[in-house]
Amino acid sequence: MIYLRSFTISDDRLSCQNIYPYNVFRNREGVTFYFDGVTVFYGNNGSGKSTLLNAIAFTLDMKGKELATPNTFGNDNYCLRFSNECKVGFGEDERGKKLHALPKDSRYIKSEDILYEIKKIQQRQILSDGMVYDRMKKGESYEEASAFLETKMGRKQQSYIEFSQEKFSNGETALQYFQDFLLPDALYLLDEPEVSLSPQNQVELAKMINEMTRLLGCQFIIATHSPFMLGTLNAKIYDMDSGDFRVTEWSKLPNVRYFYEFFKKHESEFSEEM
Repeated sequence: MIYLRSFTISDDRLSCQNIYPYNVFRNREGVTFYFDGVTVFYGNNGSGKSTLLNAIAFTLDMKGKELATPNTFGNDNYCLRFSNECKVGFGEDERGKKLHALPKDSRYIKSEDILYEIKKIQQRQILSDGMVYDRMKKGESYEEASAFLETKMGRKQQSYIEFSQEKFSNGETALQYFQDFLLPDALYLLDEPEVSLSPQNQVELAKMINEMTRLLGCQFIIATHSPFMLGTLNAKIYDMDSGDFRVTEWSKLPNVRYFYEFFKKHESEFSEEM
């Protein structure tokens, strides 16, 4: 399902070339991006991929949009001005009728949102463990102390028990976050979702995104430079490091080529004889 068909960045060129966010897209004013079921903005730090995602989220007033600190000169809020100058093109529903809004569950999920959720979950786990420890100090067995958390009084602390007695790593918690928060029939903007994920879990997340796009009516626009996600996603890839934001095959991207050359150089160290 294509909810957002296109996004055109502001075509205004300011006389002062250092004002954010206009400076990020200098000499590429008015560029239009066209979206598939999964679209990726690839680029290294400073390429503008996160700024572009937030501009989309802000223009569409999506949940999770980041309210950037106003970059003002006189009475002009340039962040708001830039957003108002951008243009969106919506897709069509199953009957071919033009859409005029996004599904209600659509949202922008930033890497810091994921890290915040991990920290929150870990704090809850620490608190629940602390309750058990305090009751054991008073003479209860571990089983008795744990059972207290299931009583009527103990249920008041239920919000602190996120994953029962099993502790998850950051990566496992991050993957669980996506499994819990990504719902069918929605547009999702994901900013570097590979944060805290191992290569294996990055591939698992990419597979999940492919399935949700194909079977559950979701659309994804993702900022990443992870070769594991780039090589797994069935995506249109915009190279934000190129001068014209060209669409590029994942295997030709510089970051991916760097990984390839690195492992090629050390190929002998991976031989079965070793």
